[in-house]
Amino acid sequence: MNTHLNYGGDAAGLICGYLLGAGTAPHEVDTVQAAQWLAGLHPHGTASDHRALPPQGTFLWLHFNLSHAQAVRWMERHADLPEAFFDALKDRSVSTRIERDDDTLIAVLNDAHFDFAFEPSDIATLWTSVAPHLMVTGRTRPLRSVDALRTAVRSGNAPCSSVALLAELMRTQASGLVDIVRGVTQRIDDVEDALLAGRLDHKRARLGVLRRLLVRLQRLLAPEPAALFRLLQHPPAWMGADDAQELRDSTEEFSVVLRDMQGLQERIKLLQEEIAASVQEANSRSLFVLTVVTVLALPINILAGLFGMNVGGVPLADNGHGFWIIVAVVAAFTAVAGWLALRGTGDS
Repeated sequence: MNTHLNYGGDAAGLICGYLLGAGTAPHEVDTVQAAQWLAGLHPHGTASDHRALPPQGTFLWLHFNLSHAQAVRWMERHADLPEAFFDALKDRSVSTRIERDDDTLIAVLNDAHFDFAFEPSDIATLWTSVAPHLMVTGRTRPLRSVDALRTAVRSGNAPCSSVALLAELMRTQASGLVDIVRGVTQRIDDVEDALLAGRLDHKRARLGVLRRLLVRLQRLLAPEPAALFRLLQHPPAWMGADDAQELRDSTEEFSVVLRDMQGLQERIKLLQEEIAASVQEANSRSLFVLTVVTVLALPINILAGLFGMNVGGVPLADNGHGFWIIVAVVAAFTAVAGWLALRGTGDS
């Protein structure tokens, strides 16, 4: 199976499969080999027992494209996953969480799309089941972190246990979030520079998109540290102390990223308030100019309306200097109106 050409999955929806273990190089497997390996765990056809030791300390990682119609069917037939995993696939709640179901860990993680474009909709879910001998991941759209993990495993940088692989996935996800935070910070810096230079140019709308992105990321990821800490209080019996420590370390990385996101949200809020104040000030200046022009034009409009009536007795109608007299009167009234308007501005 050629992984880099099999991005959407094979006939069973398998994107990639690796046989991993301590002291051994990653060995790529297809669905047929994976099914044979999993069948070898229970050669007598006994009921599922995830506490069974994997052959020679190895474990299997299978990554599926859940958009493929055969992916879930293959997992139900061969992977012997708990019902909680399939319930999580059907559940509409995609908040990040890691739960324990007997001796299996069920994780619902959220990650950025592979073609992430800093839009709030560019976030999707990765479902994970972790047992001593098997780790299964599934997604409906290409995701950055799991693809980076697949690249690392293919190059030989593979953890020695399934929990360590989950911790590495979470660290990769945290690194991806750090890149997102840096990208958002750069965009905020550009908006701030434009604001200081007096170039608003719809920057408030751009800040709104970035703020919605950070809010969505924080809402989806915030439950993860607390849920993981609760899990580490009562880990499965097969989870070693080193694996528990790796999960704890990955949680701390997430906590730092979440704090950075919260700080960026506050910064965006302040910039939005500053832009709103600038827009309001500009509107106030425009309204004032319009008011002054209206006041200055008021004497002209009144006198033009009065002298434009087609009635008898119009003053100065027979005076040879009547036009200039009226111009002088209008100029005087306009000067007085302008002085009154400008004096009110000076007093404020």
